[in-house]
Amino acid sequence: MGRRLAFDAGKGRLWVICGSCARWNLSPLDERWEAIEEAERLFRATRMRVSTDNIGLARLPDGTQLVRIGKPLRPEFAAWRYGTRFARRRINAQVVTGVAAAAVGLTGVVLGPVLAPALVTGGISIIAFPGFTTLAGAVPMIGAVAARDYLLDDRVVARFRRGRRVLVVRARHVRDAEFHLLGDHPTLRLPHDAGWAYVDGSEAMHLASVLLAGANRFGGSRGRASDAVARIERAGDAMGFLQRASRDIGWREGRTQSALNTMRGLGALHLMADECLALEMALHEETERRALDGELDLLADAWREAEQIAAIADDLLPPHGLDYLRGLRPLEG
Repeated sequence: MGRRLAFDAGKGRLWVICGSCARWNLSPLDERWEAIEEAERLFRATRMRVSTDNIGLARLPDGTQLVRIGKPLRPEFAAWRYGTRFARRRINAQVVTGVAAAAVGLTGVVLGPVLAPALVTGGISIIAFPGFTTLAGAVPMIGAVAARDYLLDDRVVARFRRGRRVLVVRARHVRDAEFHLLGDHPTLRLPHDAGWAYVDGSEAMHLASVLLAGANRFGGSRGRASDAVARIERAGDAMGFLQRASRDIGWREGRTQSALNTMRGLGALHLMADECLALEMALHEETERRALDGELDLLADAWREAEQIAAIADDLLPPHGLDYLRGLRPLEG
């Protein structure tokens, strides 16, 4: 079997595409049925696929490529694909914050006499926590806030090269990034340690995806991931959501947020938490789609030629060609 298989479940065709000459080799009829069913199942389950009106391409984890002929599947977004990833980030962030709080808590006895006057007079106004009446309760929270500040502000989320320079982007920079989508052409204006950078095209799409993955360091629960998926599905697909998000980013600045969110700039591009996760998902999906999209045009041309040959070959089979042999297919069970 080849590393690239093409199949048409509706017409019962199965081809092995030669990796050297790209020729479509029609498989024998007695080898098709189970292979076509398995190919369809794998195509539907794969995480990375893209389709046009009558041809789709998917890549399996082992490197095998499946070319599916027929009506495209609905471009669904599976919460299971992102739920585990976001949950893992969330746990990691909680661990970092917890370790910092514990470390500061151990030094509470030493720092208590120094910090107590400031806490009483409001000198450290950033840590006004209702319900904490003792220094023992407040001091560990200082570490938690410091760790959270690092994750949200000073943490490096990306380094990328522009000419001979390597530009450093921190979490706080992502909040001021400007992502726009004119038609299907993306642009990104991004602050960094040394100023501002402007990128467009596929580079902008990829960089925005990387930045949001870094900025969404706190991840999210499976429920929040499901909410993000629902936002994308309401927009129709990843591109539809990106176009809508690009138009809507302007009014995020004026949205009423909680005092803590405003103070700490919680959320990339001033989006709500589930919107930020949805934007990361959509950018990732669209980047994958573009990576595969260029191959579809070439595959479509090759398929039309192969289908003409297959139709003639299968129709020559007596007494009624492929329809007769389909009726002889073994029943399951």
